[in-house]
Amino acid sequence: MWSDQGIAMKPVANPASNARSAAGSAGFLSVERLSKSFVPGKPVFADVSFTLDRGEFVCIIGHSGCGKTTILNVLAGLDTASEGHVIMDGREIGGPSLERGVVFQSHALMPWLTVRRNIAFAVQSRWPDWPAAQVDEQVRRFVALVGLEGAIDKKPSQLSGGMKQRVGIARAFSIQPKMLLLDEPFGALDALTRGTIQDELMGIVRQTHQTVFMITHDVDEAILLADRILLMSNGTETEAGYRAGRIAETVVNPLPKERTRAGLHHLDGYYPLRNHIVDFLVTRAKAT
Repeated sequence: MWSDQGIAMKPVANPASNARSAAGSAGFLSVERLSKSFVPGKPVFADVSFTLDRGEFVCIIGHSGCGKTTILNVLAGLDTASEGHVIMDGREIGGPSLERGVVFQSHALMPWLTVRRNIAFAVQSRWPDWPAAQVDEQVRRFVALVGLEGAIDKKPSQLSGGMKQRVGIARAFSIQPKMLLLDEPFGALDALTRGTIQDELMGIVRQTHQTVFMITHDVDEAILLADRILLMSNGTETEAGYRAGRIAETVVNPLPKERTRAGLHHLDGYYPLRNHIVDFLVTRAKAT
């Protein structure tokens, strides 16, 4: 344990055994000893285990190539692991499902459809028996949550990058998934737009109590949004041979739940937390 400014955090002392213990406990999502290999004998990551509680927001941080996106794709059912299992709400994930909403860095909107129709397409897929009026009511509700009422009948070509990402977020939330998966959804946006949408995302998550798993390279974004932050190491060659990437450490965010982007750096404990994560990325993400 280390502490500074009255804030104490307990990085995992033995990541593998602690993670396995956590995965064995009750959780809404349980990731159990996940491994992925593209080259025989050199898995990108191995023995990855963690849980998410219902309504929890968890971010994963690590350098490019450590396998973060592969893990998210396995959770989404878009990829399969070489070893291990993912259990969500008592059932093993075995393919894509509307129970899991996904937002990627690219908005992936259908360019020939308006904002209304892009979201309605998802809603109709989730509830095919709903009448048109009920579908439209659901669409309008989530368009309003991301502040796009004035653009509801515009096509993607008429929207800015930030507005497109808002549509993607609204579409993902509109199907009321059991879990939301975010793969650096704000990575291509300018700093001001990114900050605005971060605040909007926080507001929606608080309203919906959504369970969220998010990939980010932005330390401050993780500190702002996450209840817990998973620090992932890269696979690396050592004197003893190849060592696969893994969840090296889990950090519980000790800052107040009602934190805001503007006030983040004023909070006691912010700088120790940030310095700890940056130190991991700079000096220990490839440590042997």
